[in-house]
Amino acid sequence: MTALNQPLTFRHGATVSNRFVQPPMLTNSGEDGFATEDTINYYKAHAKSGGLIITEYMYVSENGGPAITWKRGREQLAVYDDQFVPQLKKVAAAMKSAGNKAIMQIAHTGREANYRAMEGKPVYAPTALDYPFLPYKVHELSNEQIEEIIQDFGAATKRAIDAGFDGVEIHGANHYLIQQFVSAYSNRRTDHWGGSVEKRFNFPLAVVKSVMDVVKKYAPANFIVGYRISPEEIHGENIGYTWHESTKLIDQITKDFELDYIHLSMPQFDVKPGDAMLLDTEKAAADFKDSSKTFAELFKPVLNGAKEIIVGGIQDQDQAEKTAEMADLVAVGRATIVDPLFADKILNGHPEEIVHEVTVDQVKENHMTQGMIDNYSGPAAAIPLPGAENIKSLHKEFGGWSEMKYPQNPEMK
Repeated sequence: MTALNQPLTFRHGATVSNRFVQPPMLTNSGEDGFATEDTINYYKAHAKSGGLIITEYMYVSENGGPAITWKRGREQLAVYDDQFVPQLKKVAAAMKSAGNKAIMQIAHTGREANYRAMEGKPVYAPTALDYPFLPYKVHELSNEQIEEIIQDFGAATKRAIDAGFDGVEIHGANHYLIQQFVSAYSNRRTDHWGGSVEKRFNFPLAVVKSVMDVVKKYAPANFIVGYRISPEEIHGENIGYTWHESTKLIDQITKDFELDYIHLSMPQFDVKPGDAMLLDTEKAAADFKDSSKTFAELFKPVLNGAKEIIVGGIQDQDQAEKTAEMADLVAVGRATIVDPLFADKILNGHPEEIVHEVTVDQVKENHMTQGMIDNYSGPAAAIPLPGAENIKSLHKEFGGWSEMKYPQNPEMK
């Protein structure tokens, strides 16, 4: 028995049967924010992907998404209203059908809510900047809107509880709204919500408090709460923050609130400071390569009782075991899209049976949604899927987000 087979108990009593995690990955299968049968079938096919299975991020406010969406029926999921709960109950049941824990990731996408712009609706962020990589305008959130969003995170948590999820993960990574508040690049405010490093932390701290208040009032004692963070935001000359600031934030969060885990969002499990980060093709300046330790090591002193999940580029048993030596839990993303039984085959001693490339037949086995097929089989997928060339025949018309064409409306630049 390797470390991957060992059960793990979180601080509030929930136990997972193994150390594998399915991280949050978009299915692009929602319609008007609702989970569809395709969504439910996908999650049921992935019910053995780990002891902990995390949904794609769900937007908690009406103005918080959809993001990375290119047409109706290819949306992310919503949790900003009670009307979504009946379908989310089916998603939770599908995820838990093999006895593993189901976690709902909750988010506000801020400036990344591109589909709102497509529909001519305003897109909001901490500061109204002209982002050169966005074709649409970005509007500044008012203080009243910020307070509403904070409460929306709490309300979404209550819906996750009602839908039967075992926990929630607060999405503070990948350039969505929480990270936008933490970032000195995207947050130029001078009020309570921005300015100094400490003030840039006020929004994430308020969100965590909103979630934890609801958990204490409505959730079972062993309900799981996690927080996901990108360790750095360094893109050429645009410096949002470094690991020095992100570890300071996590230290404060985990001292103020008894979180169950911290989830580091990374392109590679053993990445170090100054390495090219998420979706960034530029190498960070040498000035930021200021530690020989991995992020997994650097965050350990600030966990304060929370467990650590790391993710990034894990493709086989050897890499999974190396990751298990570095952190408490091992998140496997793209390899799990290709083969939902990646973890199950390793845990049961059959790693040689893992399917490493997606094919037309494997698409049927893993219940990839058409939105995922269109995304990964498109001409320029940001994060390629092994074997994507094998499923180009399944690509339908206008597809993945790399092919998005924005209509002319008042929200475009």
